[in-house]
Amino acid sequence: VMREHALAGIRLRRRVKTTIPDQSGRKFPDLVGRDFSTGEPNRRYVGDITYLPIADGSNLYLATCIDLGSRKLAGWQVADHMRTELVEGALRGAHRDRGSLAGAVFHSDHGSVYASKAYAALCEQLKVTQSMGAVGTSADNSLAESFNAALKRELLQGASAFPDQATAYRAVFRWTNRYNTRRRHSAIGQITPNSYENTYAAARSATLTEAA
Repeated sequence: VMREHALAGIRLRRRVKTTIPDQSGRKFPDLVGRDFSTGEPNRRYVGDITYLPIADGSNLYLATCIDLGSRKLAGWQVADHMRTELVEGALRGAHRDRGSLAGAVFHSDHGSVYASKAYAALCEQLKVTQSMGAVGTSADNSLAESFNAALKRELLQGASAFPDQATAYRAVFRWTNRYNTRRRHSAIGQITPNSYENTYAAARSATLTEAA
């Protein structure tokens, strides 16, 4: 109907490609299999890169490391580039938050930064097992993409861009803190990720005490 009347929808944001496949990069099996169920924290993570449009035409880029068990944003990094250091910063942030990521799985798409030797070396150093979905299949990492969409929808509120990079960074910093401490999630019973993890730890401690 729109075509018949020469109408077109408004596209508020320009499309920016954040997944750049690297045919020479390492490939890893899918250890998540679209199973984004909640459960024990610090066992499975998903991550992605999204762009943050700036009014002057530039972009910032946000890399994330989200705990599937609790939905907590355990690590994130913002930069004006999409080099490997960006995703390394997000994983290191999760490592600092958790104290250890040993034995955890990190799931991503086939972007060149995730398939790089440097990122694989960092995962090996932190004792993290890499996992990747199928090439060109967004559903294999849909939870991370849903996170990105929610962040930009709530921060931009229909605007096409942030006024400047400093404003974008401050907005993301405030939102990510609220995401873990105040934002309720239906997947974990309408409580916050931090509350879920505290409740999970208390229940686990009680179970171990009873067993002893």
